Amino acid sequence: MDDVIDFEDLFECAPFGYLVLDSEGRILASNQTLQEWLGYDASELKEKRFLDLLNVAGRIFYETHFAPILRMRDFFDEVALDFMSRDGTKLAVLANARQRRNEDGDLVATRVAIFQATERRQYERDLVEARKAAEAARKELASLNASLTETGLLRDEFIAVLGHDLRNPLASISAGMRMLSREPLADRAVGIVGLVEKATDRMHSLIDNILDLARGRLGGGLSVKRDANEPLEPILRQVIAELQAAMPESIIQADINIAIPISVDRIRLGQLVSNLLANALTHGAPDKPVKLEAIVTGDTFVLSVVNHGTPIPQAIIEKLFQPFFRGGAGESPQGLGLGLHIASEIAKAHGGILTVSSTQEQTAFTFSMPLSHNSAAQ
Repeated sequence: MDDVIDFEDLFECAPFGYLVLDSEGRILASNQTLQEWLGYDASELKEKRFLDLLNVAGRIFYETHFAPILRMRDFFDEVALDFMSRDGTKLAVLANARQRRNEDGDLVATRVAIFQATERRQYERDLVEARKAAEAARKELASLNASLTETGLLRDEFIAVLGHDLRNPLASISAGMRMLSREPLADRAVGIVGLVEKATDRMHSLIDNILDLARGRLGGGLSVKRDANEPLEPILRQVIAELQAAMPESIIQADINIAIPISVDRIRLGQLVSNLLANALTHGAPDKPVKLEAIVTGDTFVLSVVNHGTPIPQAIIEKLFQPFFRGGAGESPQGLGLGLHIASEIAKAHGGILTVSSTQEQTAFTFSMPLSHNSAAQ
């Protein structure tokens, strides 16, 4: 009848291999599926023991690990083994085993179901290799990061020491030029002394920027000493006067309206304004003034420097405040590309932000600082 299960066919043609072993591990029966996988017929397999189907490493592993588990629990599941076929090829399998005992507890037979696991085992091997490769890459990356960190610290320490050591000979040059300027000199000598003085002033500015960069990187940011007891306007006027004297052909218009005490680091804020004004004077339209505005609006202190001229491309704006970036529109080609970066760090140290906008009409750098952030002087 069609509804009668053909148990012989179910055994022989099962989608997995099947073995029956006696109490000594000899093969009593095998199904056709396993015979086809291994290339043996039933009579050949009956002459073998289970261990004969395994390679040398598999036999050792089976005897030392899985056989003791089988004897102790009468079963094991999903044991990974490698069978050797007639032609010497290896067949990766997973095996499940169950032991049957009689009423006296004596072992009668062991039944083993065998599933091909070539793709699974290959996947597992690939996964292990991938993990090893990932771990090796992680260690290499960690080593590289450590090396880069050490190199970066050494570089910043070197910059800090170099900048500090350059100040002494530069101070001597400046003092010597001041002494010479008070002596009667020929017109040519007066011009040379003036050039040297301007060059030393520029070198002072470059060294200050380098030291600020090194301090920021070594200490996690620029330090500020806020003080609300002294007015801010005098330092702003002083910076404007110094730059106006250095660039007499330029025009700086100032609108300073600070009616309340502002808790800031006056020296640092003067440095920020100096960098912004120098940048605007260098890159702004020479026939139009640079405007500085400093006001308190609501609970925010706002300082802006505006110039006219060619607008800054958006691609350059995105990099303006990066150290050592000189995009033509953002830093003097003669500088190190640190001025705007230092200005931005000073803004951050005050709890504020430095932003830039640039259109056909004007380019504006704006420093905004919440007054609530500066209620307590540092």
